Amino acid sequence: MNTLKVAICGACGRMGKTLAGLAPEEKAQVLRELDMGDDLTGAAEGCDAVIDFSAHAATPLLAEGCADAGIPLIIGTTGHSEPERKSILEATALIPIVWAGNYSVGVNLLLHLAETAGRVLADRYDAEITEVHHRHKKDAPSGTALALAEALQAAPPLAEAGLRHGREGETGERSDREIGVHALRGGEVIGEHTVFFFGEHDRIELTHRAADRRIFASGAFRAAHWAIGQEPGRYDMRDVLSLRSST
Repeated sequence: MNTLKVAICGACGRMGKTLAGLAPEEKAQVLRELDMGDDLTGAAEGCDAVIDFSAHAATPLLAEGCADAGIPLIIGTTGHSEPERKSILEATALIPIVWAGNYSVGVNLLLHLAETAGRVLADRYDAEITEVHHRHKKDAPSGTALALAEALQAAPPLAEAGLRHGREGETGERSDREIGVHALRGGEVIGEHTVFFFGEHDRIELTHRAADRRIFASGAFRAAHWAIGQEPGRYDMRDVLSLRSST
């Protein structure tokens, strides 16, 4: 595996610092560390890939720069507006973009298992999702929780199911055509996600708990190594891990 030359956007954040610290173990060299207020022009220059864990407003500029340079963009940032998403996706016509709400290998296996379980259980079980994160997280629900909901919606019985973000007051009985998504915030929790399947006589839980941010950084580097040489398009970690074809 050749040494990967990368730029990190969001370098002063928790993930940015973790990425920079882990780079030598992941056969990567950080050429450029960028953060809020830095000029993003030329961020991709001389790099094999750009890894973005910054703020949503920066990602479209990075996508444009990567498209001009012809190199992959790895997006871990969440909370993009629809115009921002549209702008980013335009770049997938020119370059590979790996865009995932979570880069943990374990979480992406959870996504695969949730989709598989949904196909088997969704017509007889009620599906709910909870996510827990540290008190500093600024968006809710997490990108991973939304990805889990999308995985459940791949099951025919839940294809038209809407997302129910919490419940309060006279909500009426739970509908068969909804997926509950609940966000908890507190302390320094790195990230916990659980998918529940509630049946009449049993309950199934699929859970992933993160103990160290290194798992996300390692996955992002794995995605960057993989993306080099891929055809232009939008990918996620299930593509990187070859899970999608086995669904």
